Amino acid sequence: MGSYNGARYISEQLQSIASQTHQHWFVVVSDDGSTDQTLRILAEHEALWGRPKLRVQKGPGVGFSRNFLSLVCDTDIRAQYYAFCDQDDIWETDKLSLALEWLQTVPAGVPALYGARTRLIDDRNAEIGCSPLFKKPPSFGNALVQSIAGGNTMVFNNAARNLLQVAGPRVDVVSHDWWAYLVVSACGGMVHYDSHPTVRYRQHCANIIGMNAGLRPKLKRIGMLLNGQFKEFTERNLNALSKLAQYITPGNREILIAFLAMRKRPLSRALPAYFKHGVRRQTLAGTLGLILAALLKKI
Repeated sequence: MGSYNGARYISEQLQSIASQTHQHWFVVVSDDGSTDQTLRILAEHEALWGRPKLRVQKGPGVGFSRNFLSLVCDTDIRAQYYAFCDQDDIWETDKLSLALEWLQTVPAGVPALYGARTRLIDDRNAEIGCSPLFKKPPSFGNALVQSIAGGNTMVFNNAARNLLQVAGPRVDVVSHDWWAYLVVSACGGMVHYDSHPTVRYRQHCANIIGMNAGLRPKLKRIGMLLNGQFKEFTERNLNALSKLAQYITPGNREILIAFLAMRKRPLSRALPAYFKHGVRRQTLAGTLGLILAALLKKI
């Protein structure tokens, strides 16, 4: 768990972890310099649960993504499976058991990443909707241009963690969850997207990311595309992925080389290549946005 001034909601999240049907877990919290009552609340839970169940350490203090990656790369943390956890959400009681039900079908040496939809709630835990339902299967071509599951739903195995550790905790990426999807799909791993919501994703004014459903987020993404931010995101992810070049499968290496070439071609030549190599977003609107980005050289 990454924490930063989360006193208002963190107790409710910790209680939802304690209420999991799967009880073989422990929590490591990396606090990024909280100045509210977060550390006091964590200390109270640490005393209640005992240190084997909860440990708090100092974070790097350079943003949420690097905070999570510092935990991934901490060699003192050892387990069979790992879950990202946001401080202000609420886990459904079967969140871990559903993830492990799928992960345990994957051979230990194969990188595996589980993600799911979320149930959107307001600051009082009243339901206000769900995240978009994506129907196309996860793939490297999709991961190049889109993140489909929030980090707050992700659970992964040691083989996936090892790849993230090779890239390191200081890799310059947009977000830890998109990065995890990109890495596992690129390097021959398995990614599962569960249509069943497993996390109550709280929407409030202090959200760093927030929901991606509805008109307002769509308009925001269009703005990011037009001002070149999406292109910057793509370049950062691609630069980071170069650290794992030797682990990328031959087929995905071919897709990556083609994608790099597509970004420089005129639309008339690039567009057929996008579809040929499976570079796509999950929805029709998203794919049309991708075409617009290619037309404007904003990808």
